[in-house]
Amino acid sequence: QVRLVESGGGLVQTGGSLRLSCVASVNIFSFNAMGWYRQAPGKQRELVAAFASGRPTNYADSVKGRFTISRENAKNTVYLQMNSLKPDDTAVYYCNAATILGYNYWGQGTQVTVSS
Repeated sequence: QVRLVESGGGLVQTGGSLRLSCVASVNIFSFNAMGWYRQAPGKQRELVAAFASGRPTNYADSVKGRFTISRENAKNTVYLQMNSLKPDDTAVYYCNAATILGYNYWGQGTQVTVSS
């Protein structure tokens, strides 16, 4: 069974940084794509950053230059380094993994709150 467990969320002031981690229960080479999404209250879930086999890393325009997605294969972990955080970044952040057959897996989410 595939499990994704996020951590690293919290409360930070505007301009601060956080690093989110997503640990998979299986080898992350099992996935064709992995990424981070977020959902703010009253809004739809949106892509933040993701990478997929054979494609360039994709970032939402709102986070380009501030957020960086990376992976550590030996630890089956994907990270999201978030710098220069803004109140608009406040949301629940979810890790996502997708297989080449189209199966999608989600973590339970981690809350990020940026105070002004």
